[in-house]
Amino acid sequence: MREAFYAGAVPPRIGKLLEDAMGAYADTARAEELLQQARREAPQALPVYFSLYKFYFYKGRLAEAEQAARSALAAAAAQGGFPETYETLTPDTTDWTRHDSPQHFYLFSLKALAFIRLRQGDSEGCERLLGKLRELDSADTVGGSVIGALAAGL
Repeated sequence: MREAFYAGAVPPRIGKLLEDAMGAYADTARAEELLQQARREAPQALPVYFSLYKFYFYKGRLAEAEQAARSALAAAAAQGGFPETYETLTPDTTDWTRHDSPQHFYLFSLKALAFIRLRQGDSEGCERLLGKLRELDSADTVGGSVIGALAAGL
């Protein structure tokens, strides 16, 4: 296993696929193919989901970015042993303060989803997500306040 990008260790082959996708970013079809291959080969690897939703977001493919972020939430919740539906979560659901955990990745992906919803023009959906993020991450360890400031400025 090796560290790759964000959210933990991945097998060397998956790390290589992610690196190759990053190198092929200008060739959208090739980069997407590599990312999807990584997802097929390592469906529980959180860095793959991170790479997918970032890729789709920066390509302006917001619906696909949202789908990838929601898949990231589901994978992180499954690994962390808590419900994936953010509305049901509370500060007591799990230890949200562990930075090297699926819980932290869940919070980060919740922030990403809020940003995606903001870019889609859904300020109410963004605010619901940010409200939950403030509740779960009161220390703002994933920087949800940055998205909140952007939303307030719009």
